[in-house]
Amino acid sequence: MVTGFRDMVDFPILSIMTFLPLAGVFIILMIRGEAEDVDRNAKHMALYTSLFVLAFGLFLFKGFDGSSADFQFVEKVQWFSSFGFSYHMGVDGISVFFVLLSAFLTPICIIASWDSIKTRVKEFMVAFLMLECLMIGTFCALDSILFYVFFEGVLIPMFLIIGVWGGPRRVYSAYKFFLYTLLGSVLMLIALLTLYVQGGTTDIPALMDVDIAKNMQLWLWLAFFASFAVKMPMWPVHTWLPDAHVEAPTAGSVILAGVLLKMGGYGFLRFSLPMLPDASLFFAPMVFWLSVIAIVYTSLVALVQEDMKKLIAYSSVAHMGFVTLGIFTVTTQGVEGAIFQMLSHGLISAALFLCVGVVYDRLHTREIGRYGGLVNNMPRYATVFMIFMLGSVGLPGTSGFVGEFLTLVGAFQVDTIIAALATTGVVLGAVYMLLLYRRVIFGPQDNKDAAAMADLNIREIGVLVPLALLVLWLGVFPTTVTDRIAPSVDKLIRNYEADINADPVAEKTTIEDVIIIPNIIIPEGGSL
Repeated sequence: MVTGFRDMVDFPILSIMTFLPLAGVFIILMIRGEAEDVDRNAKHMALYTSLFVLAFGLFLFKGFDGSSADFQFVEKVQWFSSFGFSYHMGVDGISVFFVLLSAFLTPICIIASWDSIKTRVKEFMVAFLMLECLMIGTFCALDSILFYVFFEGVLIPMFLIIGVWGGPRRVYSAYKFFLYTLLGSVLMLIALLTLYVQGGTTDIPALMDVDIAKNMQLWLWLAFFASFAVKMPMWPVHTWLPDAHVEAPTAGSVILAGVLLKMGGYGFLRFSLPMLPDASLFFAPMVFWLSVIAIVYTSLVALVQEDMKKLIAYSSVAHMGFVTLGIFTVTTQGVEGAIFQMLSHGLISAALFLCVGVVYDRLHTREIGRYGGLVNNMPRYATVFMIFMLGSVGLPGTSGFVGEFLTLVGAFQVDTIIAALATTGVVLGAVYMLLLYRRVIFGPQDNKDAAAMADLNIREIGVLVPLALLVLWLGVFPTTVTDRIAPSVDKLIRNYEADINADPVAEKTTIEDVIIIPNIIIPEGGSL
């Protein structure tokens, strides 16, 4: 750990980052006065609070020991100790960057919403700060019940953000989003309770060491898969995402694509692989094929979209296909590539939705055909849009290339046919993104309203330029991330391989094992 930060071991930085937004919520709720003053003060308080959280995130990053695979900045307080529950927080190389991503994108979203949100501004800022609290808590929680509370809690503020401040079909999209994700999460709750019964604890690191029977693993894996697959989302449970993105306000789309989709992949890394290795091995071929279908099918669907937001939404499903593909290769390159891809996509997709929001605020339409020739009157916009478009297609020198390349390298080590099919997604991605850029930026400028649009203002430059710099920085210096996640990934893979090798018949599991009714072992003194 960096000198000067060793004394921070007992400093509850994770709790501060998690719950500081709630202090901002309390202050905003206390604001009174004229409507205009209330809105202005609420925006400033939300921004200052999120910037303080980001500042603590930078201290967290500086103090994080990238050479260690252990959980760091650990906080643990017994909570209902007679039941084995505890308030347990900590980060490792897998989770620390998702905490930073959440802390970074929140002020970006608040600034992006500065002028576009005109009704119920106070409530909007409250919802966003609550969302930040729950996102950071999800990636810090090391107790399964605490994780579940944070993981499911994000549904409430996001439901409100879509349903109150969204587009014409916002209520339908909000309910679809809520019901899809909630249904899968009910099964995850059952799985978490079963793990508690099996292990007698809700402590996530302790549960990783619990020996679970193979047929039980299969059932638990499917229960977790139901939740995480919807959250990502994987094909064919992805249909809620385009609707949610199209109807959500720009900031809602940014945080949905930038952070919330990553919770599914994080769940696979935190629960499925380390706790259920035999089941992960058994179901890996299914995940590979679902990932390939997602990559190819949603890329083809993106090709025919006329709505910019819907195109980017379908591209997100395709990019998440690379993530699930990389995770279940359980190779160093594949898992590191999947984590890097999630971080890269969090930046690039957030930026692309912000770019759509810029022109939507001016012309109030997302129809691609209404734009064209924007390079003539919006050269700064054309430049930053180009950077994010090239990052999305995986151009070398951008962060998008590193994640996709590592993922495909890992996939080729496991199944060359799957890897070859997934590679076609890279080609298709280049086609639909280049077509989008050509039509919007270089197409004929037939719309006089589009030709009259002003270029990026100072606020928009302040939002987009940091994202562009990060996309380029991670593309040129990927070791900023890979060196810090490598020890945790190596530990994950070593433990996975040790568990698999400890059971010589693990690879001989058949589908008949899935239909065996598992025997639930009740610990002494416990009950269902």
